[in-house]
Amino acid sequence: MQTLNILASPSKHYNVFNSFENDRRSSQQENVGLLEQLQTTLDLSRVLEIFATEAAKYVKFSGLYFQNQTLSKSLAGSKKAKQERQFELKLNDEFIGTLSYGINSPISMYHYQELKRIHQILLHPLNNALKYHQAMQLAMQDSLTNLGNRRYFDEQLKRAMHNANRNQGQVGLVLGDLNKFKVINDTYGHSTGDQVLQQFAHVLRTCIRDSDSVFRFGGDEFAIIVEHATEYALDIIQTRVDKALKTNALLAKYKVTCSLGTTFMNRADNEHTLFERADQALYRQKMNMSKSLSVV
Repeated sequence: MQTLNILASPSKHYNVFNSFENDRRSSQQENVGLLEQLQTTLDLSRVLEIFATEAAKYVKFSGLYFQNQTLSKSLAGSKKAKQERQFELKLNDEFIGTLSYGINSPISMYHYQELKRIHQILLHPLNNALKYHQAMQLAMQDSLTNLGNRRYFDEQLKRAMHNANRNQGQVGLVLGDLNKFKVINDTYGHSTGDQVLQQFAHVLRTCIRDSDSVFRFGGDEFAIIVEHATEYALDIIQTRVDKALKTNALLAKYKVTCSLGTTFMNRADNEHTLFERADQALYRQKMNMSKSLSVV
């Protein structure tokens, strides 16, 4: 008996070109879906999180990093890997930054091409997030000294106190202003006064740790938030400031001095009570200095 092998013929509507067309449509839908997700936020960290979920389909990475001339941003939870694979991101031939993957094994050519494809989708949402970030930074910055302004101070103090309460840490607050700054302005002019403020801001930056933050409220009023604070840390800041005022050529020329009021957060504090206590300490320091000068 002969066996009859019957081969089912393909649908008359099927051909290889239809298959390619379906793949193309599927790829377009994926592109649109990713773009729609990326466009739901202007927060740079969130943009990286959304993108990382898609990139993880094509490469196994332990860290994802974005960097350009003005900022660096890491995906939350990024860990060091054996090597990094970097991709330059350009929009309309303009460099906007470098995207780096921390990897422990090579990326295949296929997955390399897929990454380049989704990088193109990332460009516009990333650029929008960068512009938003820049605008927010300017809104939080004192234009004369480039220190954080009062608005940024309020946000950072609230954050620092929250973290300290959660981690059983300690926050120190230093408020300061220049003594007899009005005399400098009135005698030498506002241009000189601005130079003095800029140099004093520079002094404060050099006298703090990387984990501390310095701000200008306006006029000659400044503040320092000291995280993981100790009595020793606050004493060191005060000693460094006193020494720097004497060694800075411009500030020494105009005999600039300052008063500093310091305090520590307690568990009953909110940002208003902590600030008020530091302000009272500053007031006492200025009164003591005035008495000392009058005696002399």
